[in-house]
Amino acid sequence: VTNKKPAQAYITKVKQFEGSTSFVRRTQWMLEQLRQVNGIDPNRDSPEFDLLFENAFDQWVASTASEKCTFIQVLHHTCQRYLTDKKPEFINCQSKIIGGNSILHSAADSVTSAVQKASQALNERGERLGRAEEKTEELKNSAQQFAETAHKV
Repeated sequence: VTNKKPAQAYITKVKQFEGSTSFVRRTQWMLEQLRQVNGIDPNRDSPEFDLLFENAFDQWVASTASEKCTFIQVLHHTCQRYLTDKKPEFINCQSKIIGGNSILHSAADSVTSAVQKASQALNERGERLGRAEEKTEELKNSAQQFAETAHKV
């Protein structure tokens, strides 16, 4: 996804050749060209899936079935976020992948929870610091009064 306005998202297929640590770009499409994501079989864990674009059909194989699920989740989320008009059809995908409790939603919930806990901790610390500041002010006033009384004696 680019930083330019309006944002442009691309799907890039890469391949890693045996014995190499680098990846080679094979093909690239704009997200707007995506018409269909086919998970092939929602009842079987397999790394294969198909993507249908405006003028192309492409078969994909992820490293693992789990990586396929993560890719499809991220792709679905990206489509929901960046495509306003024509959104692609997601077929033969497990409903948990493109439904409610995705990895992205879980991550967002975890971040929200962490922020809320940190905010609560900061508020509590702020209250304690406020009480300590009041007590310090009281002690300062008491010390000043003692000093004034001692000076008079």
